Amino acid sequence: MDRRKFIKNVGVSAAAAFVLPSFSIASGKNPSKKINVACVGVGGIGAMTFNGMPKEEVNIVALCDVDTGAYTAHNRKKYAPDAPFFTDYREMLDKMGKDIDAVCVSTPDHSHFKITLDAMQCGKHVAVQKPLTHNIWQARELAKAKNY
Repeated sequence: MDRRKFIKNVGVSAAAAFVLPSFSIASGKNPSKKINVACVGVGGIGAMTFNGMPKEEVNIVALCDVDTGAYTAHNRKKYAPDAPFFTDYREMLDKMGKDIDAVCVSTPDHSHFKITLDAMQCGKHVAVQKPLTHNIWQARELAKAKNY
């Protein structure tokens, strides 16, 4: 397999991992129910994430971003006008945790590990932009957290 085919296969696999039908989430809930997703990071890359979510399979139930500027406001209005908005993801997980099936993290890379770890410890499925971690210790901590 050459490099180009490998990258194509990895890209398709990564996209499929997030856009799975709701029956594939092992939550014990109604299998026909849409996936309730919370998005952390609404501007920039977060806007591209919205475009990849099929509306027939995904409900955006909460949004979070520290930036409350015009671009974030535009994306909130365009993609999830009725979803509650938070500026602190920890507050979002505390208040909306029971309504969230998965968290999509599209923040700057230095915050990926902590947000992912906290979401996993709340029992949520997580889709994260790269890089997931910056060192081996962080990767090992996430591996431990998958058992929560």
